[in-house]
Amino acid sequence: MPNTAVASSRGNILVVDDTPENLTLLTQMLGDRGYRVQPVASGLFALKVAASDPPDLILLDIRMPEMDGFEVCRRMKEDTHLRDIPVIFISALTETDEKVKAFHSGGVDYVTKPFQIEEIEARVATHLRLRNALSEVARYNNYLEQLVDQKVKEISDSQLAAIFAMVKLAESRDDDTGTHIWRVREYCLVLAKALQAQPEFSNTLTEQFVADLYNAAPLHDVGKVGIPDSILLKPDKHTPPEFEIMKTHTSIGARTLQEVIERYPKNSFIILGAQIAASHHERWDGSGYPSGLKGDEIPLAAQIMTIADVYDALRTSRRYKPAFNHSLSLKILIEGDQKTKPSHFNPRILRVFERNADAFEAIHHRFGA
Repeated sequence: MPNTAVASSRGNILVVDDTPENLTLLTQMLGDRGYRVQPVASGLFALKVAASDPPDLILLDIRMPEMDGFEVCRRMKEDTHLRDIPVIFISALTETDEKVKAFHSGGVDYVTKPFQIEEIEARVATHLRLRNALSEVARYNNYLEQLVDQKVKEISDSQLAAIFAMVKLAESRDDDTGTHIWRVREYCLVLAKALQAQPEFSNTLTEQFVADLYNAAPLHDVGKVGIPDSILLKPDKHTPPEFEIMKTHTSIGARTLQEVIERYPKNSFIILGAQIAASHHERWDGSGYPSGLKGDEIPLAAQIMTIADVYDALRTSRRYKPAFNHSLSLKILIEGDQKTKPSHFNPRILRVFERNADAFEAIHHRFGA
């Protein structure tokens, strides 16, 4: 039996699987690694156990009698006491539609059977760290709520440190990111300040908005923490089904941040972070994802981030492409190529970007690729 004190310190995991062999294996292996494990064999019983003793994380099978894993997850996400608990699906189902359905029902990750315990442990540890980071954000937000004597609540260094931890957690799983997250927030700052001088943007782009955009920009890809390594780190071009899963990083990130907003609805920078995470791959002409938003349906913060993100992607080498120089990157953004078209971006913002392109190049050289 694992030491109770050690087990409690690592986390309480609810394992739900109607196959006794899988349940026994996961319980024993996770218990040996210091987790407190609650094994249950049905979805209905899992809901009862979770309600009486909420776990820190749930490993959930899909194909079960009476109630499948999708329904179990949906019901948990409807319960205010359980909705924040991360759910990792473990299933023998390999179809892309099933995996996408798992994410849409509220899951944060998906592991295919047969599994390796090392993979299970790594994913469990990753999502527990992410949940702890979100808890830190919530605690610091609660502290700020108590500062009623201040007209405007300042983001404390400790809160930003918690956000930094979340961002680094997502970044650590993708070797391509490097200093990408820090470059894009500098790009966003330059572009937002330049747009402040434009009458059509001046009312929205207040100093508070610009500050929030700068602090929230690194959150744009936080949802990548929920993408399987086999897809996130694939050296070749994604297949269409793999790309469908890759695209879910937008909704995963937005959903994660939305859960914080529901508790702290006045936190303007987290609100902006959720908008950016959800919509930084939307396109002005409606050809983007995940919602196919068009024109000013796309939040302004995401419109700005889109240009910053694409510019940085062009300037840096990735597993699937070399780095382009500034002139070629600018030409692609302004004139387009096979993948990127001028119609992808707000034309008014694109013109301002073009006038301030030298500042983007300077930031690229300052931070390096």
